[in-house]
Formats: sequence, C-alpha cells, structure tokens
Amino acid sequence: MHCIYIIQHSRTGNTDKTCWQFKKMAAKQVVVLPFSLILALGFIPLLVFSAQAIPFERLKSLRVIKKVNQNGPFLGLITVYAPEEEAFFKTGVFKSDPRHPFVDLSGRRFRIGKVEGRKVIYVKCGVGLVNAAAATQQMLDLFDIKGIIHFGISGNANSSMHIGDVTIPWQLAQTGLWEWLKPNATMEPNDFAQFDFKSYNDPKGGENQLGKVGYSTEQFYSIAGEVNVPQRPVWFNITKNWLHVASHLQGIKLDQCANSTLCLPEKPKLVVGLKGATSNFFIDNAAYTQFLFNTFGVTSLDMESSAVVMTCLSNGYPVIAIRGLSDLAGTQKGDNTIRLFGSLAALNTAKVVIGFIKSLPRNYISGFYSSSDVARTLSGTDLEQVL
Repeated sequence: MHCIYIIQHSRTGNTDKTCWQFKKMAAKQVVVLPFSLILALGFIPLLVFSAQAIPFERLKSLRVIKKVNQNGPFLGLITVYAPEEEAFFKTGVFKSDPRHPFVDLSGRRFRIGKVEGRKVIYVKCGVGLVNAAAATQQMLDLFDIKGIIHFGISGNANSSMHIGDVTIPWQLAQTGLWEWLKPNATMEPNDFAQFDFKSYNDPKGGENQLGKVGYSTEQFYSIAGEVNVPQRPVWFNITKNWLHVASHLQGIKLDQCANSTLCLPEKPKLVVGLKGATSNFFIDNAAYTQFLFNTFGVTSLDMESSAVVMTCLSNGYPVIAIRGLSDLAGTQKGDNTIRLFGSLAALNTAKVVIGFIKSLPRNYISGFYSSSDVARTLSGTDLEQVL
C-alpha cells in the first residue's frame, strides 16, 4: 500500500536525517494515484475559490436579510456620523426588532426596528458622497424598502435662517463636480456656473494662477430615462408627496438650548421648500459660502444629501432629506460653531424626522417623483399589488 506523507522539518538533526532517508527511498518509487483522487484534488481549488468569492460573513448576513425582508416593507433611515446617530437614538423612539436587531454588511450596521409603529431599517453611512451613495444603493438592493429618509446636520448659507433651524429642501444640487480651468479658458458646454478665483483677489485686479472652476452637471442614469444614456440635470427634486406631508410639520416645537448654560437667542424653526447644495467639502469660508448662496440660492451645505437623493431617484424610490443647521459655514465671527451647537442641531433634526415618520399614512406608499416630473399616488389596493 502506498501512502502520501506531509513532511515537516524540525531543527533537530535526527529528524532531518529521517526526512532525508524517506525522501531518498520515496524517490525510487512511482506512486500512481487513482483517477477519482486526481479529480478530487483538482476540485479543491474550485471549492476554495467559491468560498473566497462570497465571504462567509456576507453569506450569513444575506441569510438574515432574507428573513428580515419577510417582515417588510420598511422605511429606510440614513444618517451620516456619530453625533447625528447619538441624537437620534437619544430620543428613545427606535425600538429594535427582538429577533433580528441588526445586520452587519460591508462594515456597516443596518439596524432593524420600529419608529412610531412604522417598520424601519437604519444605517449610518459615513461622511462624503461615495459613502452616502454606497449605503443607499446597498439598502435599496438588499432590503425591502419603500422609501428613504435621509437626515443630518449642515452648514447654513442663508442669512434668514439661523443655527438650530431645520430645513427640508425641495431641490438639491451637487456643487462639487468641478472642471478646474486655466484663467482664460472657455467654459465647457455642460458647466452651469463658474467660480472665478480672480474675483476674490485682495487687492482687486490682476490674474489668479488658480484660474476658475466650472460647475458641471451630473451624468444621471435612471429608470425614467433612456437605458445607458445619461441625463444632465443640475437639480434633483425631493418626492412631491413626501414634501407635502413634511409641509404640515412647520411649527413643530424644537429645542433652543444645547445645555443648561448654552442657548440660542431665537427659537429654532422648521422651513420646508428651500434649496440645498452638496459637495465633498466641509465649507467654513465666508466668501465661498456667499458665492454659493448668490449663485445657486441654497441654504443648507452638506456632504451627502444629493448623493442619497440622486441614488433613490435613479432607482425610482421616494426620498426626502432633512438637515439641521449647526453652523454658519464660515460667515460667523471666530471659530465654527459645529462643536457648540452640532448636538442641538442633530437633536432638532431627529425630532423632525420622527414627526415626519409619524405623519406618513400607514396605508399607502408615496408616488415616485422622477426627473420626468411625474408624480403619482398609489391607493391601498395598489400598494398590496406593488409590494
């Protein structure tokens, strides 16, 4: 009987000698393996490859998601970073699902539960456009979601709004898709605005080697458009029906004090129907903030909202963005106030989110608002057919 041994070398002389004798003896023999064993050995790499293609932890998460979806559909809740998450959970309204409280996927924790009796799935996406789009797409692809509520804090570019106020914009633009041009370069056809650095020279006059920036339109692919042919919009619109629901929340009571010794001079308010801008920049510069307000008429300045909205509209899902104003984006005297009032703005945002969820009718799903400017409302009967 022929055997195959795996030889492990050690540092002792005897073992080395024994191994040498075995190898010398084995060299004189030809071991013929059965054909079935050859097939089995050849199949092992395929098994290893398959296991590596879908990691075990992901497979486990996907199995849980399948069970979770049997209890759907859900509202998707997406916030950005720790202070916003802490403010939301501090309200105590989120009740975890006792059987499947969360699913970990791609480094993010998707929490399953209820808010005001509505089934929800919550995730913290992380800062920036890529994180926001990735988490949104993942939620839409894997979970039984009927719409996305995105919320967080932002800078304020509008002098008629104040720190602590909450805004629900009806339009959002991505103002970080730049074409950085030479000083005398011609604007590209798809650029809808420009920022010329020489306009901010101090003293005035002369050229600026930084040139100018052209604000390019997005390449937007969606179920409402022609396949593989991007549209080139500037603004992305919030779902009309959801915006209508949100408009009834104006007058909601918001907190005025961050703590017992730090209060705002005015009572914060909710304003629905303004505009917002998103980019991968944390903006704390008065000149640029004023430029954004004067050029685009925006109030909230954040780093995620347009990515969430664009991803939802691309897939044909209702979406709304809710942002609390934590700072003046550089127009203030002294340091940025996000560290002082960020938690207060996050708490006021969470209150509006809860109010919005509570106001959503239980028996229907909002109509989709796409780039074709078509809105429709489904009845309870239609809802059962869709879901």
